[in-house]
Amino acid sequence: MHDVDCVVAGAGVVGLAIARALALSGREVLVVEKANAIGTGTSSRNSEVIHAGLHYAPGSLKARLCVEGRELLYAYCREHGVAHRRTGKLIVAVEPDQLDRLQAIQANARICGVGDLVLLTREEVESLEPALTCAGALLSPSTGVVDSQALMLSLRGDAEGAGASFAMHTTVSDATIEADGIRIDTRDADGERFALKAGAFVNAAGLDAQALTGRIEGFPQDLVPPRWLARGNYFALSGSSPFSRLIYPVPVHGGLGVHLTLDMSGSARFGPDVEWIDHIDYTVDPARGVAFYDEIRRYWPGLADGALQPAYAGVRPKLSGPGQPVADFIIQGPADHGAGPIVNLFGIESPGLTASLAIADHVVELLSLE
Repeated sequence: MHDVDCVVAGAGVVGLAIARALALSGREVLVVEKANAIGTGTSSRNSEVIHAGLHYAPGSLKARLCVEGRELLYAYCREHGVAHRRTGKLIVAVEPDQLDRLQAIQANARICGVGDLVLLTREEVESLEPALTCAGALLSPSTGVVDSQALMLSLRGDAEGAGASFAMHTTVSDATIEADGIRIDTRDADGERFALKAGAFVNAAGLDAQALTGRIEGFPQDLVPPRWLARGNYFALSGSSPFSRLIYPVPVHGGLGVHLTLDMSGSARFGPDVEWIDHIDYTVDPARGVAFYDEIRRYWPGLADGALQPAYAGVRPKLSGPGQPVADFIIQGPADHGAGPIVNLFGIESPGLTASLAIADHVVELLSLE
């Protein structure tokens, strides 16, 4: 039996940020990851957008951690040389009857601490983005994009520099809550088993978070929320983009609509859509591109036939299903479940990337209260 202060399960962007924060606070950290590399799941299959924090319910974890995390992330990227760009984004009202929704978004954002949104007329929008067609838009100057892979490599480097260790190709097969810590049994890619005792355990396993919690003996399983899976498909634009900012339609249930984002090179991709699925599958059906053309041409009529190519898909670990109200993050600390020094993170989808550094600080605080 080997002892370690903190074990973090999951080496996505949130797990890496947590490992870094714990290590920098002086704790001994071991990160276990079932894949052979960091960030192979949700963290590498998203829009790479730094969100401003406009749409979340005031007072929610998503709202608070997104706004805090956005500023932390911009500062981190500047200080560590991580490629990023404050592009700004336009949330467009395609029809005049959607203009009231822009005002509602602006009011909600202001309550959440985002006060830099600007309402634009159709003429003002067209002066910024001549290819765009709409009745009006909201300009979000603090939205941007980040190289998520570079960010994760930097976070891992920071964590290791502060003493954290990583065990890749390692799965937590089960765990047991004991009086003096958490016994964790792991299995590597060759089936070799290894047991250790942890003073604290952080479940940042993303899509596998609920299943992992189900393998913790002594944890109250009635506190484990259901998991819904929503695949988000992305299509890439062939050729150069006529836009310099991110373009979002007004939100739809389950997501932010088929929007245009830009990578660090300026190439454009569209997505994600919302496709409810019952198992994790990253296949992109080219036929879904038909609906993409229809949605995109509502705000960019100039999109040419054949300009979209299937790119990739991500799967979001949602806590609410079709037709249900949008759920907040669930981050359970010891005071929430009474089962010892364990933190479970459920439903960490967007804006998880933006909020990652703030989530990490929150987890460190929860464990410090134990």
